This record gives sequence, C-alpha cells and structure tokens, in this order.
Amino acid sequence: MNAPVYRKWQCIACGEIFDEALGSPADGIPPGTRLEDLPDDWLCPNCGALKASFILMED
Repeated sequence: MNAPVYRKWQCIACGEIFDEALGSPADGIPPGTRLEDLPDDWLCPNCGALKASFILMED
C-alpha cells in the first residue's frame, strides 16, 4: 500500500508554509492534517491571513 501523498501550501501574504505531513503541533494541528480539513476560520499562524490565502506549492 502506498503512503499518503501530503502537500505543502504557502501563504501568499507572508510566505509561511503549511506542510500537511508535519501539521503544526504547536498550534494544535497534528501531523497528517490536510489543509482542506482545517476549519474555514483557520488563520495563518504567522500573519493571520485567511486559509484561502494559502496556495498549493508545486514540487
């Protein structure tokens, strides 16, 4: 069985990267959490931008 493919997302406001594989344990987000599974009112932990401000990073 293949391992899940996790993606990386970048905040267009500040450049913060959300890596789904790592999550953000300091913010209560466990590893393996998908960006789409975060609540719609989730904000960038660095600058407070909306979740919609994150764009998919290409490999």
